[in-house]
Amino acid sequence: MDVNDKAVDVRQGEDLDTEKVGAYLKNKIPGLEGEMKVGQFPSGFSNLTYLISVGSREMVLRRPPFGKKAKTAHDMGREYRMLKALRPYFGYCPEPLLFCEDQEIMGCDFYVMERIPGIIPRKEFPKGVELSPADNLKLCQSLVEVHAKLHNLDYKAIGLGDFGNPTGYVKRQIEGWSRRYRDARTPDVPDFEKIMQWLAEKMPADSDRPGIIHNDYKFDNVVLNASNPLEIIGVLDWEMATIGDPLMDLGSSMAYWVNQDDPENLQAMRQMPTNKPGMMTRNEIVEYYGKLTGIDVSGFDYYYCFGLFRLAVIAQQIYYRYYNGQTKDSRFKMLGFVVAILEEAAMKLI
Repeated sequence: MDVNDKAVDVRQGEDLDTEKVGAYLKNKIPGLEGEMKVGQFPSGFSNLTYLISVGSREMVLRRPPFGKKAKTAHDMGREYRMLKALRPYFGYCPEPLLFCEDQEIMGCDFYVMERIPGIIPRKEFPKGVELSPADNLKLCQSLVEVHAKLHNLDYKAIGLGDFGNPTGYVKRQIEGWSRRYRDARTPDVPDFEKIMQWLAEKMPADSDRPGIIHNDYKFDNVVLNASNPLEIIGVLDWEMATIGDPLMDLGSSMAYWVNQDDPENLQAMRQMPTNKPGMMTRNEIVEYYGKLTGIDVSGFDYYYCFGLFRLAVIAQQIYYRYYNGQTKDSRFKMLGFVVAILEEAAMKLI
């Protein structure tokens, strides 16, 4: 049974000009011959991700979404540069192939990378992938170990010293995400004011161990070996990667993690198989991460609260586009409810 992640037909209104894009790619990437076929990976709520097939060659194209976008979001060039620099030292990155800023091709910047075929754990594992509780535990450990490897890289030594400013990182994040939430708030969602005030007042000092942080590290952004689903072979979606506080990154990851015994409303927003028997709990992940990195995780509630708030802002920014009729994607309709669930979870931490 083929358990590899698959593309589907391109959503209405998100088509590519296959003739123009195909001609451009064949001119820029040596060896491409044959008809270009395009599919779309349906998950994800931010940048659009397409499967490009030319003959037997499979590549992935990333472009920004249509409609209103935050000023600093969806920077394709930045994402491409990060991959280019990181790939030689962190083999889980896809191989970047080209970056295009010629607006005549697609009306926006985009980039292309090699596809990493394999399993992507979405809400459930695909049919044909049966993992025991012991397997699930091992997979969780692998997930944390790859995350710790990323954080333990010496970013200055590999040429990424100027890719972000770790000084004042937490302060900028709290202020920036608070501003973005207020800008994107619609009348039908919570105001988050108490949570934003708490995050500002309880702000920790800068990390003494800044590193490369992915900022969206979770099960459905890793690729598992189809022949051995316990092996992680790829890490995708580097859109928000930067240099910063590793615990802010871990907090963001844990915001997506739904334990088996979490309340019903959190179960309802679960997007990955984190509640299966044998899966580690959030507390177990944080403890294991602390052992791997040597980073003090005793004040992790702050970072988890930030992660919940940040996830709410991301959801709200997308919901804003749906609420104001800038996208017809019906998946976005439920994000207003997700924002309310995240506010309730964050309020329990302050």
